[in-house]
Amino acid sequence: MTGPLKGIRIIEFAGIGPGPFCGMMLADHGAEVIRIDRPGGFMDPRDPLSRNRTSIILDMKKPEAVQIARDLCKSADGIIEGYRPGVMERLGLGPDVLLADNPKLVYGRMTGWGQYGPYAQAAGHDINYIALSGVLHGIGRAGEKPVPPANYVGDFGGGGMMLAFGMSSALVHAARTGEGQVIDCAMTDGSALLAGMSWWFHAAGRLQDQAGVNMLDGGAHFYDSYACADGKFISIGSIEPQFYALLREKTGLTDDADFDAQMDPAQWGPLKEKLTALFATKTRDEWCALMEMTDVCFAPILSLSEAPQHPHNVERETFLTVGGAVQPAPAPRYSATVNDTPRPAPAVGADGDAVLTGLGYDAGKIATLREGGAVR
Repeated sequence: MTGPLKGIRIIEFAGIGPGPFCGMMLADHGAEVIRIDRPGGFMDPRDPLSRNRTSIILDMKKPEAVQIARDLCKSADGIIEGYRPGVMERLGLGPDVLLADNPKLVYGRMTGWGQYGPYAQAAGHDINYIALSGVLHGIGRAGEKPVPPANYVGDFGGGGMMLAFGMSSALVHAARTGEGQVIDCAMTDGSALLAGMSWWFHAAGRLQDQAGVNMLDGGAHFYDSYACADGKFISIGSIEPQFYALLREKTGLTDDADFDAQMDPAQWGPLKEKLTALFATKTRDEWCALMEMTDVCFAPILSLSEAPQHPHNVERETFLTVGGAVQPAPAPRYSATVNDTPRPAPAVGADGDAVLTGLGYDAGKIATLREGGAVR
């Protein structure tokens, strides 16, 4: 793989969600990512989170398999693991062991609650992590229950992306100093950080501590989604005065004095009712013809099947076909270290012999490990 991380080797202990997302980010940007899969594991070639990998199956119940994992980590710049706190230590692969073997190692730990704290050993999912961090409380319509934003905020933004950033930072530090370290990446911490601007606005008295009543959470008439005559939807984000003036011009509301009260929250409800009725008079395509690519701050709300076909996304190649399925392309883009087109996820264990040969294991030793079940 090419990219700014070319020459970096990462060992990924197979998991779900944020760990694979972190591995995808590092692999997309040039790192060699060797994934240690469990017996019975599966990778779908259509899954972007598993692309650009090399896979070996190790039965970690076998001491020989643990030794192989340890040897791999000796050869690596970093590892990714997403087990509950203490699991890697019980396997004999904790930070004390692996950093003693390889002092430059960046040891990335991905959990929901973190390595310590009252919740650390409890099970959880994205919805629970962003609930505890205060984020979920602010997502939804006024007077209604909070709405989970799929698993974008905890698993991927506050988890996998945060760990990828942390590992990249620690890899720079290790390259400069020779010092590895452990990264404790918790989705509670990461999701709280993603809400940094909300914490600022709240401290400054500019944000109410409830959902659906603030400027950026659907409370304002000029920053929301609206249904069109054909049942499709559009998005409006006309915050700045000049953009708001253009919205009024394009919608024929320039002379409606009610809309002069843009920043009066007491008027947002009635003004939203007017816009709701107005946007329902035309189809989404008709509103696009009026406002798309203008300074209204407008975009159609596209479905997963529509987004890859939009001319802007087509020109930027925002989506690719990999493994027979449409996937998001690697991002961001670089001028010098251009990323390769992603490779589909391999069959689990497809690269076992090559990985072991790369460690210096000869054919006889590999055959013995396979016969004993350490390598599948």
